[in-house]
Amino acid sequence: MYKKGNIAIFAIIMVATILLAVFTTPWVVKNTNLGLDLKGGFEVLYEVQPLEDGDVIDDSAMNATVRAINNRINVLGVSEPDVRIEENNRIRVQLAGISDQNEAREVISSTAQLTFRDVEDNVLLDGKDLKPRGAALGYKQTGEPVVELTLQSAEKFGEVTSEIAQRPEPENRLVIWLDYEEGDTYEEEVQKENSKIVSDARVTSPILSDKATISGGDITAESAKQLADILNAGALPVKLDEIYSTSVSAQFGQDALDKTVFAAMIGIIAVFVFMLVFYRLPGLVSIITLILYINLIMLFFNGINAVLTLPGIAALVLGVGMAVDANIITAERIKDELRSGKSVLSAFRAGNRRSLSTIIDANLTTLISAAVLFYFGQSSVKGFAIMLMISIAMTFISNVFISRYLMHLLVASRLFDKRKGWFGVKESEIREL
Repeated sequence: MYKKGNIAIFAIIMVATILLAVFTTPWVVKNTNLGLDLKGGFEVLYEVQPLEDGDVIDDSAMNATVRAINNRINVLGVSEPDVRIEENNRIRVQLAGISDQNEAREVISSTAQLTFRDVEDNVLLDGKDLKPRGAALGYKQTGEPVVELTLQSAEKFGEVTSEIAQRPEPENRLVIWLDYEEGDTYEEEVQKENSKIVSDARVTSPILSDKATISGGDITAESAKQLADILNAGALPVKLDEIYSTSVSAQFGQDALDKTVFAAMIGIIAVFVFMLVFYRLPGLVSIITLILYINLIMLFFNGINAVLTLPGIAALVLGVGMAVDANIITAERIKDELRSGKSVLSAFRAGNRRSLSTIIDANLTTLISAAVLFYFGQSSVKGFAIMLMISIAMTFISNVFISRYLMHLLVASRLFDKRKGWFGVKESEIREL
């Protein structure tokens, strides 16, 4: 007596899986965050150096630097930046979709050490004297853009400007420096075209206010806004020496994405055809669970806001092969049991039992390898390892447990008791008990 309810449940699950893939695929495609190798962008590796001799680069300094870099990247408007510490004193920055690499370099690596000095280069005030978010774009009455600074203490600023105002010409100047370094002098720097001096104002009377401005003939509204944002993001507590950089054009990234996706689709379709031809009914079940497997991986990947790269796609396709392998091991075990003359239900139970340990061993060794890659690897290697570990987890959910449940529905329906050929076994291969 056939159990039609089992067939109905199987059909519902199959249709639901296909509909889930159809309706979620556009959302997945739209919301997947692509790495710079697929979207185009800029990658740079910095070696962190102390600002002054004797300073120690410890974990606190590295974490503070990463926070400052992330704040500065927000100035660039880049979505999903990847900033990570490597080898204790290196920081890798990946910016997908960035177009102006020179601007990115300038914004990221500028130490942005703001200091107020006299003409003898003595420090009078520094960036710590600024209020939080105390820099902003402003305009003079003439329409000239300036950077408006709001200081912590009007009294302290008044004392500084009062002392400067008492000096004779031309020493009565309050010089605002950006990234002053040991050995720099006012006399030399003021002559340079690209000077670190961003303001050189003459002070004739005390300024009893907490306001100051940075102005100049070469300051545009865009550069003033960028400088204000950098100052608000905070000064880097270290120096960054660029030791490696690479870039990928948007067109090259799109070409790589199109070709990789096309190759992945051909490979997956070939796997589907192979499973259907060689394993018939178990092959159909594996196709359904593979569709579910790919869909779950991409939904989970998007859910954790991960970035998809070329190695990530390679890991996804490799995961498809491993998921198929789990189905093949089970299907071959069932075929062996059927050849020995067992019934379909008995062969299914024995095949499942005997294949499970093999599947666990194969996936566990791969999981260990992926964990090692993640721990010791860098950049794209970590991305590959993450996707591979996700693939292994989804293999057990879709291509072990769900696959076995679907096969159980079909076998328990008793519809295939006399149709052993639907499991890829020829009648001539079956030995009578």
